[in-house]
Amino acid sequence: MKNTALLLLDCQPAVLSAVPEAGPLLDRLERAVAEVRAKGGAVAHVRAAFTEDDWAAVPAANTTFAAVARHRALHHQDPGAAFHPRLAPQPGDLVARKTRLGALSTTDLDRWLRARGIDTLIVGGLSTGGAVLSTVLDAADRDYRLHVLSDGIADPDPEVHAFVLDRLLPSRAQLVTCATPFAP
Repeated sequence: MKNTALLLLDCQPAVLSAVPEAGPLLDRLERAVAEVRAKGGAVAHVRAAFTEDDWAAVPAANTTFAAVARHRALHHQDPGAAFHPRLAPQPGDLVARKTRLGALSTTDLDRWLRARGIDTLIVGGLSTGGAVLSTVLDAADRDYRLHVLSDGIADPDPEVHAFVLDRLLPSRAQLVTCATPFAP
């Protein structure tokens, strides 16, 4: 599975605090990380975090991030914007900091993945209607083979989570579970 990477999106205390039942989600993601590592896959940690320059670059028209910039939220050095300690990066993991929803659009992650020969992505983390959906759509356009951890994603809005999981993601990715992230 050397051509596979597990992308952990926005698994940060500040983001997790908006999701009910974050503890069981973290349990399942820990199992998926262990399974991917055991089978020789890569793990990539992607977090939303901003510097002063990043906040200044957010246009007022950006309905998602204008409030983040205005309130100076998710500062890159704030502990709430760090990777959750239970899913902390290990030596050899890929680590990226993003300033928009998708994991590929404002990072070098695509280049790093391609350089490692990775063509298959397993996506988990937060939020289903935000980073997960945006990353899956972008990765599909970049011709990655995609899997989404159906029990390893969450959203603050249960209706958004259900709609995206049931209606949108299956057209772009195979749904798998944290217990079986390598399902055929």
